[in-house]
Amino acid sequence: MTQPGLREVEHEITVSAPAAAVYRLIAEVVNWPRIFPPTIYVDQVPEGPGEERIRIWATANGEAKNWTSRRTLDAEALRITFRQEVTAPPVAAMGGTWIIEELSAQESRVRLLHDYRAVDDDADSLAWIDEAVDRNSRSELAALKKNVEAAHAAEELTFSFEDTVQIEGSAKDVYDFVNEADRWHERLPHVATVRLREDTPGLQELEMDTRAKDGSVHTTKSYRVTFAHHRIAYKQTTLPALMTLHTGYWTFEENEGGVAASSQHTVTINTDNIARILGESATVEDAKRYVHTALSTNSTATLHHAKAYAEQRAGR
Repeated sequence: MTQPGLREVEHEITVSAPAAAVYRLIAEVVNWPRIFPPTIYVDQVPEGPGEERIRIWATANGEAKNWTSRRTLDAEALRITFRQEVTAPPVAAMGGTWIIEELSAQESRVRLLHDYRAVDDDADSLAWIDEAVDRNSRSELAALKKNVEAAHAAEELTFSFEDTVQIEGSAKDVYDFVNEADRWHERLPHVATVRLREDTPGLQELEMDTRAKDGSVHTTKSYRVTFAHHRIAYKQTTLPALMTLHTGYWTFEENEGGVAASSQHTVTINTDNIARILGESATVEDAKRYVHTALSTNSTATLHHAKAYAEQRAGR
């Protein structure tokens, strides 16, 4: 019997891929920022056979939220149940199930079930959750379908790389330099303007205008999740024309010589814009090199400015 104030909804989609492959994709939550548009970052902690706790940062109706869930994975039944342990208002309770059903050897149905309540069973809050769940479920399922069906193409278009700079200073000082993005327009020559919001400590909304080598200015928007003083993870939601995906993280690892500061990027190339930006004869590999160079130049410059800042504070 349904509890008063409890909403139960279901969304589904048909995917042209084997059910087992779809299950694996959903089970591997560390990849969710690449697969599901609303997801910014996920922490995953195994809790025993088939059990885990995950902390998710994601956008809902344009607002950044985070919550903690427990999941039970059943690879044989192709089912994953989840229940939020720590919810974000206006959600009072949230849970559900992923169910993957085999339709044929190469086709499957993915069903996503949710049950939830609003704080104080408030009608306006429930309507807000209805909209967020519907929007995010449709977005997640559409992204899941696209990602699985285009796995080979996505593999060819997606690449990752990392730059590291050794710094004779403290991890805290280097972290502070990267964390204080609202001061980047004063500290970094390639940053023209910055707009930073941090309504929830550790969850930032960052919009900035950066200058390219040719003098052009590009506006990007990112959500960042900060873990003082060792990691800042991010996902861009407003992207340059040559990318359909850009996620990454900054890490600060102390060692005998001070701290190794790294910037990691994962990018998917937008093939629709290669000819317009790089010329009719440009290839995907040309686009990868162009994007790699642009991102690496900016992130390495940021790391070297962070190095100067931290080493000055350390008296080096």
